[in-house]
Amino acid sequence: MKKKQKKIFFNYKKKKISLDVRICSFFEKFSGLMFKRRQNAEALLFEFKNPSNIKIHSFFVFFPFVAVWIDEKGKVIGVKKVKPFRISVSVPENKNFERLIEIPLNSKYSGIVTFLVGRERFK
Repeated sequence: MKKKQKKIFFNYKKKKISLDVRICSFFEKFSGLMFKRRQNAEALLFEFKNPSNIKIHSFFVFFPFVAVWIDEKGKVIGVKKVKPFRISVSVPENKNFERLIEIPLNSKYSGIVTFLVGRERFK
């Protein structure tokens, strides 16, 4: 089965960000970055048909990643560094979102991660 790739764009801190992501299928939405190797992990896009404010977790994700929540208007409503093995992580202020991007903290994404959450928080 061929993995679906997509280039997405979003604005953050008055800068337009371009990112290649892998679109998660229905079943991939349950696993996300779980059991992936840090250096091989790809940025993932979770798209939801209806606005939601579901919580995410990082069980069996052995490295930190950055979560970016985007609302139905394409506006970034939250950015958070997620540490491994967290039970529950929610979008700031429990706002509704339609897309979620998970960006692994690895060498491929170091530039965008540093921009989103800062260099000192990259480890």
